[in-house]
Amino acid sequence: MYDRVLRPLLFSLPAEKAHNLTMAQLKALQGHALGRALLRNWAGPISPQPVQAMGLTFAHPVGLAAGLDKNAEAVRGFFALGFSHVEVGTLTPRPQPGNPLPRLFRLPSDQAIINRMGFNNHGAESAAARLAERDPAWGIVGGNVGKNKDTPNDRAEEDYIRAMQALAGKVDYYTVNISSPNTPGLRDLQHEAALKTLLDSVASENKRTQPIPLAVKMAPDLTKDEVQNMARIAATCGFQGIIATNTTIDRGGLRTSAEAVTAMGAGGLSGRPLAQRSTRVIEWVREAVGDHLAVIGVGGVFTAQDVLDKRNAGADLVQVYTGFVYQGPGMVGQLQTAWKND
Repeated sequence: MYDRVLRPLLFSLPAEKAHNLTMAQLKALQGHALGRALLRNWAGPISPQPVQAMGLTFAHPVGLAAGLDKNAEAVRGFFALGFSHVEVGTLTPRPQPGNPLPRLFRLPSDQAIINRMGFNNHGAESAAARLAERDPAWGIVGGNVGKNKDTPNDRAEEDYIRAMQALAGKVDYYTVNISSPNTPGLRDLQHEAALKTLLDSVASENKRTQPIPLAVKMAPDLTKDEVQNMARIAATCGFQGIIATNTTIDRGGLRTSAEAVTAMGAGGLSGRPLAQRSTRVIEWVREAVGDHLAVIGVGGVFTAQDVLDKRNAGADLVQVYTGFVYQGPGMVGQLQTAWKND
């Protein structure tokens, strides 16, 4: 149904309009038992396959990456579609509109997306209010946090801490997002001195209340030395996980014409072209820190083989975003089955 009917309909619309329509439908369906049953039926069978990672128990290894449900509006709907965990955000302490439209583009020939959303969100407090309604039995919820665009990097830790404080008691783990290419200067926080200062501050704040697992999301455009140094710093600062990876600024090897890609402009590229790059980062992280950190693999997860590649590289869990856009909800059960049966 998705391939024959829904995807052609959604792909006939501008990408962000299609996203908003999808979110509206999920919000409507998640609100009553019949709607949730429809979503579960659409997703297909999901069998129990508990995974221990970051001190948490996930029902199975396949989750939803941050970016699809920025404001925690359809968490129950995504769980009904079979995801074991849903990462909401990126959430900033203050609401912000993000970058000007258009800012989301499909590359169907590459099964990819370019986005320059710019952390558009309603603010961490708004998401926390929605998450107050959730039942922990639905599944694991992660809170992906970032800084506001107008906050200078030397005060970034204040934004991350404020966002965490707003989400305290409402999420099961925090992800510190310092790797989006769409907030000017954000990736500079991955540099050693700034990174250690930020992660130390975040970890201290986390310990001050009831601590929950901490993960940091890294860019795919780093060198091996940079990746491994970042992973070691995260481990030293008391983090429990690495999310590998965010979107890439590289445009090499695309089937989409150079003219079309140039017309789309700046932004992070996700989807199939990211698969090998993100898998390589997983290998580098695992080589650097062994089993001291959990690794969540993100980037180009579409097929059973993609899942196995991530797992064999060292991932404990995987998350999907662009694959879900192109393949629809049936992929969750297929990916979970591949991991289980291999």
